[in-house]
This record gives sequence, structure tokens and C-alpha cells, in this order.
Amino acid sequence: MNLSDSRTPRQSAGQTAQRPIVRVGAAEAVLADLRGDIEAGAVPVGAKLPSEAALAARYGVSRSVVREALRSSAALGLTETHTGKGTFVVSSRIAGDLVLGRYSARDLTEARPHVEVPAAGLAALRRTEEDLATLRGIVAETAVEDEPARRVTLEAAFHGTIAKASGNQIFEDVLADLREALAHQSETLNLLADRQAASDNEHQEILDAIEAGSAERASAAMAKHLAAVDEALGLLGPNP
Repeated sequence: MNLSDSRTPRQSAGQTAQRPIVRVGAAEAVLADLRGDIEAGAVPVGAKLPSEAALAARYGVSRSVVREALRSSAALGLTETHTGKGTFVVSSRIAGDLVLGRYSARDLTEARPHVEVPAAGLAALRRTEEDLATLRGIVAETAVEDEPARRVTLEAAFHGTIAKASGNQIFEDVLADLREALAHQSETLNLLADRQAASDNEHQEILDAIEAGSAERASAAMAKHLAAVDEALGLLGPNP
């Protein structure tokens, strides 16, 4: 969302004038505005952003929306949040690789196909009725969920449940370890790449294959999904 109509020429993210925005796409709009100010130099590297409460008041949104935007700003390498100190601008250009907690997007892109593709294949052969019920519930709930934080939790749970259904403890443990990073990645892609609908369809294809008991189809569907995620991540690279 272009917020230029709600600011004066000299207003930036470091000032206190209110810039109300609607809730639809609110986190995307907050992130776009903050990113624009940072990349334009209106908020210089080293500057401390206003508090979550102050930003929420300025944009007319909830603090959870602001936190969502700040998490994605950090994933892009523009800011860092230090508990008890605040959020600081660390770069005026987005990083070449998303920062997702302990891992980077490249880490996930390189590792996930070696874990999740075979896990999906095994899940198709070993899943229980309980596993299928859980996966169906996650897919159905995700399709109608419009709360970003809940949505990314569900998306991470989908992948974790498939790893559990594979019956391989190593796959299950690896996905449990990646859960937080996967949630951060989904959140950022949902904000910047509009991946929600495509992701829902891909998850449904994976579930259909697992439900049909086809290891080949399930592996292929998971590989297709991970490739689409990788492609979307590539589109988030630095501006030329």
C-alpha cells in the first residue's frame, strides 16, 4: 500500500505524525513504509525506531501488526531488535539472504528437500488415520485463517505433522528444530510475495497424495512446493 497520501513530504518513520492505514494488508503496508524510509535514508543506519506502541499509534494498527512487520524487516536484514533496548536500523538495503532466527533462507533452501521430500514419501506409506485427520484439519483451518501469526503457525505445523507421519524420528526432530525458522519464512513470504493462496493449493496437493498412499506423488508434490518457495525467496533479493 502506498502511504504517501497520509504523510507530508518531510515525514519519515522516525517522526511522530500519525499515518492511519486500514487493517486489510496492514502489516504489508507498515513494512513497505518502514522499508521505504530506511532505503531512502530518511531513517539512517544506526537509528533507533520508535517503540512498538508508538508505531502502532502512528499507523493506527495493533501492536501485533507492528511486530509482524518488524519481524519481516529483521528477516530482510534491515533492522535488528534487541530485547529491552529496541529496534535499530542495521542496513539501508535488504540482505542477499533472509535472516530467519538461527538459520538463513539459504540454509533452509539447501536442507529442506533432503528432509521433507523423502519424509512426504514415507508419510504416504506410513500415515495413520490420526495423522490424516490432523493434516486435514490444518489445511482446512489455514484456508480460512486471516490472522497472520496463527496462519504461519499452522503452515509450520503442516510440515511438522508430515515429518511425524513419516515414522522417521530424525525427520521429525529436524522439522521440530526448524519450526521457528519456517514460521518466520512463511510470515515474510506471505507479506512480500503474496504466497498464501499458492501455498494453500500446494499443501492440498501434498495432502491428497499422502491420503492416496502414493509415495511418488507425495514426494513430487513436496518437491514442487519447496521449489515454489525457493523461487519466491529469489524474488525478494536486493534491488539492482
